[in-house]
Amino acid sequence: MFETIKKFIKSFMRTIKSTKGNSLAEFAVTTAMMATLATTAAPKFGQIGAGAKEKKSIANMDKIITVANNFYNQTLAEEGKGRFPGQSKYDQPVGGVSLGDNQLTDEALEIYLETILDAKDNYEADLGEFVYVFSTASDDDDALQGNWMNTQTSVAFDTDGALDFKKDFGNNGISSPFQDGSYAYLVIPGSGSGTDAQAPALVVIDTENPAEMNKFLVR
Repeated sequence: MFETIKKFIKSFMRTIKSTKGNSLAEFAVTTAMMATLATTAAPKFGQIGAGAKEKKSIANMDKIITVANNFYNQTLAEEGKGRFPGQSKYDQPVGGVSLGDNQLTDEALEIYLETILDAKDNYEADLGEFVYVFSTASDDDDALQGNWMNTQTSVAFDTDGALDFKKDFGNNGISSPFQDGSYAYLVIPGSGSGTDAQAPALVVIDTENPAEMNKFLVR
């Protein structure tokens, strides 16, 4: 669409230079056509911008998932059981999603993704079960200056988890490309024992639209 407009403008300019005595009516018609083309193109450009931001956010969440996976592997090697940032043990939650009686991790994850997270489609949704990936508290100066949190959301904090993530990101964080976006996560506890044991599951979201922009890690 943008290339079409450029070609039209070039053609129009050549016409002006080569044609003498254009009437005011002709000029008005041409101007109206250009305005219509620009108006039609504007939504397309907006969609392209939103699509690029979404791809960038997904790429950022992939980085968070990779760091969480590396953290899990390291604790697995050192402690015998893997855990995610913020967990003191593999069967402890981070955030507000715990297991019901005799519930397994994969069951809890499936229910959460399909019946709860799917309804949270904007930053104003209740996200109180999540904690920020890179923010330790509401007055975290680094997080405020780096735009690592959106103070308009209901996201909570887990100091240990944020410090774990920041350490593995070189004592830094990542900001969302969206104005109302930020990265948050939760960990559903591991469950069972012996051959029936299940590792914990991690869910990462961009608060801009958690239902559409999320990633999860199951070991």
